[in-house]
Amino acid sequence: MNRRETTLLLTNDDGYEAPGIEALRLAAENLGRCRMVAPTGPVSGCGHRVTTGASIAILDLGDDRVAIDGTPADCVRLAIDHLTPGVDWVLSGINAGGNLGADVHHSGTVAAVREGVLHGVPGIALSHYIGAGRVIDWPRASRWAVEVLRRLLAMPPGPGAFWNVNFPHPGPEAPDPSIVFCSLDPSPLPLTYRVEQGRATYSGNYHARSRRPKSDVDVCFGGQIAVSLVRVFDAD
Repeated sequence: MNRRETTLLLTNDDGYEAPGIEALRLAAENLGRCRMVAPTGPVSGCGHRVTTGASIAILDLGDDRVAIDGTPADCVRLAIDHLTPGVDWVLSGINAGGNLGADVHHSGTVAAVREGVLHGVPGIALSHYIGAGRVIDWPRASRWAVEVLRRLLAMPPGPGAFWNVNFPHPGPEAPDPSIVFCSLDPSPLPLTYRVEQGRATYSGNYHARSRRPKSDVDVCFGGQIAVSLVRVFDAD
């Protein structure tokens, strides 16, 4: 009897038209059946918000692609319940911007994978740190993602956990980065706000954030691919 093809649910928080989710699709297309359920537009930084008090619009784009007017966590909930039954893995990203350390608590990219874990589905969140004033080379990121996905799909994180991946932003002539398994950096982001006329604007310098040696921030800022095991709950 033939084995069932692995079903990979692709989502993000940058919207279904973002270049990052296309880069992810290209990286994953030979690793299983890819089914995209992604937000209709950018909802970056939405965290684990879900929609329960209103209806959610669903747009079937064809070719195993669906857009919904909701959050990344909504995408996963709808996919598991109705749109893509039998999901084996949730793959979220590739996010335009890092999701390192404390970022995992407010990231919509990461929340999508965390939602999958709550329903017993393993997942991988992928993000790309952006160096100051620089532009992401998406084909290069997609090439890196192929090897990362191959390795991690063969290493299920176990109940209650998921993989969080952050690509660095080396120069165009730099060699391909290595994959480094490391812990999340628990350091908070700098609390710096500009307050003018009764309004506050966050002005912290992401690139100058604290870095614990050998943590994911240190590894990624140092030019390597940071891979961290993140635990949502302790399995019995």
